[in-house]
Amino acid sequence: MAFGQGRYRYEVVDGWGALPDGVQFSEVAAVAVDSQDRVYAYHRGSNPVVAFDRGGRYLESWGDGFLKEAHGMCIDADDNLFLVDRGSHSIEKCRPDGTRVATFGPRDNPAPAFSNQPCNLPQGVAVAPSGAVYVADGKNNNAIHKYAADGAYLFSWGRQGDKAGEFNEPHGIWVLANEVVVVADRGNDRMQFFSPDGTYLKQWGVEVIHHPDHIYVDRDGVFYVTEIDYHRVSVLSPDGELLSRWGGGPGVQEGRLAGVKTPGLFNSPHGIWCDSQGSLYVSEVRDGRRVQKFVRV
Repeated sequence: MAFGQGRYRYEVVDGWGALPDGVQFSEVAAVAVDSQDRVYAYHRGSNPVVAFDRGGRYLESWGDGFLKEAHGMCIDADDNLFLVDRGSHSIEKCRPDGTRVATFGPRDNPAPAFSNQPCNLPQGVAVAPSGAVYVADGKNNNAIHKYAADGAYLFSWGRQGDKAGEFNEPHGIWVLANEVVVVADRGNDRMQFFSPDGTYLKQWGVEVIHHPDHIYVDRDGVFYVTEIDYHRVSVLSPDGELLSRWGGGPGVQEGRLAGVKTPGLFNSPHGIWCDSQGSLYVSEVRDGRRVQKFVRV
């Protein structure tokens, strides 16, 4: 069975990413792929970072002892993993083998709730082509924080609200090739675009997207977005035109799909990423607790 429409149609690889005995996924908050097409799943259980090869063969897992609660994740051009540790209110920069390189934010020292200072239960992270690091701090804050590549805090912007440049739970984040920052403003059902200094540029609203969670943008500028409470994935052109969409279905109003493990459909899709061949990986939280691979056809 194929999913999606037009040029963005996919077949699901049923059973991709089998885990060895003794390893079990909890809620898989994020997924990302490095330059070698190694796939990293970041979940809320023991050894929270689990690595696979592109074919789904288990490689290793790590992270116990310093990663407390998985949320967003991204990988830079040098294959460094940036892991949002919501439990410690910080972001850990690690090598693919789990070696810790740097910490962004005051670890285990949360900012006062809704102070718009870093960080209080952060949710998303993105690395710009320039090396700057942006954090979406949206669970107990309504701010975006910017850091230099060396971890130095630079500044923040945003506040609670639904006007241009305001947020209601900024969740996922991405930085485009031209350094424009895209924020999944989940509670406001929109994606907002900003210059690197935090100046509001434009938005895509409910005519395009609903309750966006995380964003991946490929080398052609195509957007892949998870919509957690609609249990679907949307593919959008660089101009915000809907190119493909699948998921949803019975049970959406109750917050979950009937048949939560149905291959190709979703229960609470959260993380999203593509590999070098254009295959798509989607991770699921709540009752989903898996990573699905979709091969483009």
